[in-house]
Amino acid sequence: MEGTLPAQYGTVAKLLHWSIVALLAIQYPIGWLMPDIHRGQQPGTAMALHVSFGLVILTLMLLRLGWRLGHKVAPEPSLPRWQRVVSEAVHRLLYALVIATTLTGWLFASFRGWSLSFFFVAPLPMLASDNAAAGKFINGWHQALEWTLLVTLALHIGAALLHRFYYRDGVLQRMLPNEG
Repeated sequence: MEGTLPAQYGTVAKLLHWSIVALLAIQYPIGWLMPDIHRGQQPGTAMALHVSFGLVILTLMLLRLGWRLGHKVAPEPSLPRWQRVVSEAVHRLLYALVIATTLTGWLFASFRGWSLSFFFVAPLPMLASDNAAAGKFINGWHQALEWTLLVTLALHIGAALLHRFYYRDGVLQRMLPNEG
C-alpha cells in the first residue's frame, strides 16, 4: 500500500545505530580510565582519543537523527499506546543526551585551552577560548550528562531485553542487524 511506513528499520538506520552503540562502548571506558589533567598540563593520548571518538559519535548521531526524520518507521503495532509514547520519548531523550554530552565534552576541552588533533591526523577546531571558570562549569554539566546518558541507555537496553525475553513481541528484532 502506497504511503505505508515500513515495519522494520532499514540497513542505514541499523548501521548508524549499532555504530553509535559500539563507539559508546569504547568511549565510556576511555573517559573513565584516562588520568585527570590538571591546570597547565596538556592532554595525552587518552584525551585525544576520547574527544576524537566523541566527535565521531556526534557526527553519526546527527546523521542518524537526520536519517530518522527522513525515513520513518511504523510504530510496533503490538505495543500499547503508553509504550509507544514512552519509547518515542526515550529515543528523543537519547538523541538529546548524546548530542549534549558530546558537545559539552568538546566545549570543556576548548575552555581548557587544549590543542587536540582528530585521531592524531588533523587539528581539531576549538569551540571557545581558554576560560577556567567556564571549563569547570561545563565539565560539571558534561559529567552529569554522561551519567544521565548511561542510566538512560541502561533503561533502553533493559526495555529491549524485556521485549525480547518477556513480551516476545519482535520489538528488538526490528533493529537487529540481520533482521528485516
